Parts: sequence; C-alpha cells; structure tokens
Amino acid sequence: MARGFFITFEGGEGAGKSTQIERLAGKMRAKKYDVLVTREPGGSPGAEAVRHVLLSGAAEPFGPKMEALLFAAARSDHVEQVIRPAVERGSIVLCDRFLDSSRVYQGITGGLDPVFMETLEQVAINGMMPDMTLIFDIDPTEGLRRATVRRGAGAGPDRFEKETLAIHQARREAFLAITAAEPERCVVIDASAAPDAVENAVTATVFAALEARAPMRNRQTAPA
Repeated sequence: MARGFFITFEGGEGAGKSTQIERLAGKMRAKKYDVLVTREPGGSPGAEAVRHVLLSGAAEPFGPKMEALLFAAARSDHVEQVIRPAVERGSIVLCDRFLDSSRVYQGITGGLDPVFMETLEQVAINGMMPDMTLIFDIDPTEGLRRATVRRGAGAGPDRFEKETLAIHQARREAFLAITAAEPERCVVIDASAAPDAVENAVTATVFAALEARAPMRNRQTAPA
C-alpha cells in the first residue's frame, strides 16, 4: 500500500486554520481521498487528556520547559496512536498545529535552548515529519480580533491568546523564518484575505502537491 500524505496547518492566533482545514477536508473527501482531520494539542485519547492542562494555563506557572515537555508527551502519543498508522495505511492526514508551533511558542518566544527543543522534537515525532506545512500568515492585531469574535461574549482568551501583542508579532516572524529556512516543506498562505480566497489558495497549493506526487505513487505501485 502506498504511503499517505501528512499536511500540517500552522500560524498565529485567529488565522483561520480550523476553518480552512475543514473546508479542505470536505473538498478532498468529495474527490474520494481518505482524509483524517486531527489537532494539537490533542488528537488521541492520551493527548486530549493533556490538552486542557495546557490551554487552561494550569502548567504556565511551571514555565515554558514544563509546557514543552507536556506538548512533547502529547505529540508522541498522537503520532504513534493516530498520525503514523493513518499515513502508513495511505490516508491523507490534516493536522491543526504540530511541531512548528512548539518551535515558535515554547522555543522562540518561550526562550528555551534550541538544542533542548531539537532533542525534544526528535523524540516526540520519531521521524514523523510533515510532508507539507501551510503557514497561515496574518497581522497579529487582526488575528486577535478574529479570535475574540470567534470566542463570543463571556469567553476569555486561552493561555496563548492572552499574551502581549509584541509576543504575537514575534511568533509571526518566527513562523515566517521557519518557512524561509524550509521552503521545500513550508508554504505561506495569506490568511488576511476573505475566507473563500484563502480556501482557493489552500486548495490550489495542496492539490498541486498531490498531483506532483501522483507519478511517484504510480511508479511505486506499478507491477514489475
């Protein structure tokens, strides 16, 4: 059986990743692709148990290293229980956040040692690198405004939304730096556009990658 395809959706708060991942999944299923949509933190029973601890801010008093370790533990379970089996059976996996969020949120703006973060990443993903990463880029001021609207009246910001605008700007710059360093994997999507325009950009990018990969899959599955 041919290997599947692993796509991650990354970016700052309010960039519209969750909306676009569902739109893309719908289009792919309409074309008869086997698609699995998942998220981080969470995505597996073990990782979901950690999700509330992280997003509620319960781990925040213990510092970014504790948060990074919790994210890594959740990610390891998610990879081994959900992502790797799906990719190995030929599914397309769409994941809302993955390793780049840890690189940015705990590594860059959390100020953690790069060697520590790299080692933690290697243990957590165990070789399960994304085939493609879409970086949803938006001005943090607009992203936070959208996040506030999305939450609705009476709901407060989560652990990461509540941080300063300067920190959100630093995260935006860090995501763009990752894209510049890994252009073969990462593609920037202008998330400031209208949702339909963003959807069109995502669809064109992903389907072009799948079409480019099709001849390779055909060679892999062709009879000798």
